[in-house]
Amino acid sequence: MSAASDAVHRLSVHVRDFPAPGILFRDLTPVFEDVEAFRAVTDELASPFEGAFDAVLGIESRGFLLAAAIGVRRGVPVLVARKRGKLPPPVLSEEYSLEYGSAVLEMAPRRLDESTRVLVVDDVLATGGSAAATARLVARAGYRLAGVSVIVELGGLGGRDALGDIRMHSTLVD
Repeated sequence: MSAASDAVHRLSVHVRDFPAPGILFRDLTPVFEDVEAFRAVTDELASPFEGAFDAVLGIESRGFLLAAAIGVRRGVPVLVARKRGKLPPPVLSEEYSLEYGSAVLEMAPRRLDESTRVLVVDDVLATGGSAAATARLVARAGYRLAGVSVIVELGGLGGRDALGDIRMHSTLVD
């Protein structure tokens, strides 16, 4: 077990029936509060893609924290995929399903060079809806997708299957 997966396993908290009945929420806030754990996690998210990305994109909202830390440590621009209505126009939009409903993610159209390789990061991969929608946004914005990297992959929910042949890394499979 890596230092990052050990920290996630040790520090994260399971919250039953949140945000809806029947959902088991993995609260990673304690991981972010521990400097060494947070550093280990962000380094592990980026390291499998070392040399393969020129920018990092965080999915709202915990993905923002991860992307910012990776961007600063790796010296690359940080992009965001936000919930509907949080970015000024113009935006690109993608609707997706999640385990307890549906949502829309938005991203600003291309502001970086079209050859930019983007690593998408988030905290949890469940059904894969938000990651797949973000991958489509990256392509529509004119960038190249380097891959998707998450802290926790919830096995059995089909998230990895939803990503198809997209290169994917998870720190911990639960």
